[in-house]
Amino acid sequence: MSAPPSLKPPATAAFLAAPRVAAAPRAAVPGATTQPPRRLRCSAAAGAGAGDYVEMSAPLDWAARSVEALEQATDLDTFCMMALSPLDGRYFRSVKDLMPFFSEFGLIRYRVLVEVKWLLKLSQIPEVKEVPPFSEEAQLFLDAVIHDFSIDDAKEVKQIEKITNHDVKAVEYYLKQKCRSNPEVEKVLEFFHFGCTSEDINNLSYGLALKEAVNTVMLPVMRDVCIAIRTLATENAHVPLLSRTHGQPASPTTLGKEMANFVARLYDIGKSFSDVKILGKFSGAVGNYNADVVAYPEIDWPKMTEEFVRSLGLQFNPYVTQIEPHDYIAKLFNLFVQFNIVLTDFDRDMWAYISEGYFKQIPKAGEVGSSTMPHKINPINFENSEGNFSVSNGLLHTLSMKLPISRLQRDLTDSTVLRNLGVGLGHSLLAYKATIQGIQKLQVNRVRLDEDLDQTWEVLAEAIQTVMRRYGIPEPYEKLKEMTRGQAVTKESIRRFIESLDLPEDVRSSLLELTPHTYIGEAEKLARDIVNVVDLESGFKIE
Repeated sequence: MSAPPSLKPPATAAFLAAPRVAAAPRAAVPGATTQPPRRLRCSAAAGAGAGDYVEMSAPLDWAARSVEALEQATDLDTFCMMALSPLDGRYFRSVKDLMPFFSEFGLIRYRVLVEVKWLLKLSQIPEVKEVPPFSEEAQLFLDAVIHDFSIDDAKEVKQIEKITNHDVKAVEYYLKQKCRSNPEVEKVLEFFHFGCTSEDINNLSYGLALKEAVNTVMLPVMRDVCIAIRTLATENAHVPLLSRTHGQPASPTTLGKEMANFVARLYDIGKSFSDVKILGKFSGAVGNYNADVVAYPEIDWPKMTEEFVRSLGLQFNPYVTQIEPHDYIAKLFNLFVQFNIVLTDFDRDMWAYISEGYFKQIPKAGEVGSSTMPHKINPINFENSEGNFSVSNGLLHTLSMKLPISRLQRDLTDSTVLRNLGVGLGHSLLAYKATIQGIQKLQVNRVRLDEDLDQTWEVLAEAIQTVMRRYGIPEPYEKLKEMTRGQAVTKESIRRFIESLDLPEDVRSSLLELTPHTYIGEAEKLARDIVNVVDLESGFKIE
């Protein structure tokens, strides 16, 4: 293959023409096999039939290899120290699982995957006689190009991009260079990127990255958050808690019931992720298959490209311009924003409960709470979580508002914005892990909970006036208001009031037995029943 015209300088031509070694399966990376296999739709074997859409086992060993390579970098500490983003620096180890999907390496790898699979699809279309069906050996070769793609391979692509100044074209040239060593593939090198615009490759790459990252990294951690809060709910279903409305004492609940409220909200949002369809287009420069139809007018291109997009595990969008309009990304990110808003509410409530002394925080040896106040154990995990949710939601909201807007058939504003998908999700991931860490440090302080309940007998006024209404005692609300509002109410004063009421003896006895600790309605039952309402065993998933 001769070097493309734009790459004719001697150094570049020599670089592109250099012999390449055939792709071969790599030895297993130590530790990579410890990753549990995932069930995915979007990493099918390269040789799979174009119309196939079957779920198959595909361990994300490539992702594990890339993270391990980064961790083994000779000067990772210096890189983290100088990183512009705190996600890549201070918080690297908390968000590293997202890096294989949303890094420059990840994007290049997904582009390689799409380009190779499109060549394989062309070989399965009878009308495209110029690309005959590949032998099993050639298919295995192409599969290895995807499977064995490494950070070093990505660096080669970047070297080519320094000449082309075009990232997708650099991938095409890399593949032409890489595949020269296989006689069958060498004959059809010009069918890499056939009929494609860059956005055909990019939109599928981002769609695959989102689907795999959300399903394998984000949603499992979100499920873990829900499980942690649900455990708080069930273990503390019976623990009475003084409610506060408008910051003032209100009818008691239980600690478990308040946790159950959050789990129910989060679960409802989590289920909605299955409604999101990750869409893809593959219809050329303006969405009409213009060049494809001229080259092969006898082919039903909408049907063929739909088969191709679905074979990757994505849904097909037939009505597009040059770009897939990104409406699904807006829907997806709005769900993350909703989930994060509920957890922000949770973080703030936990902060308040800790401030009230309802929870103690288990101290960790060696940790410092304040540089000047030695006694401090601050609720830093919930504060860290809340702060990262603020950053994440700001960015995810911006992405969901901007990405669906593109001038006419396409402008380039989405290109630079899309590179921030992982940043928005990264701050969410960091927040989820901080919330879990905060929960793990908690210890219920029954003494403080009981103290507050013992000092707020006025909360029984609601129950007393409601029973008075039932038995026809006039002006029950007004009488309790006069007795309790702005007054010091004690156990004794409440008992005297109840004893003065004209009530059936059994009803009066029942009211006299009522205390702020026992006036919890169905709270305990509701808290215990949360395990029957919220099914977290199957988790959340985008299909």
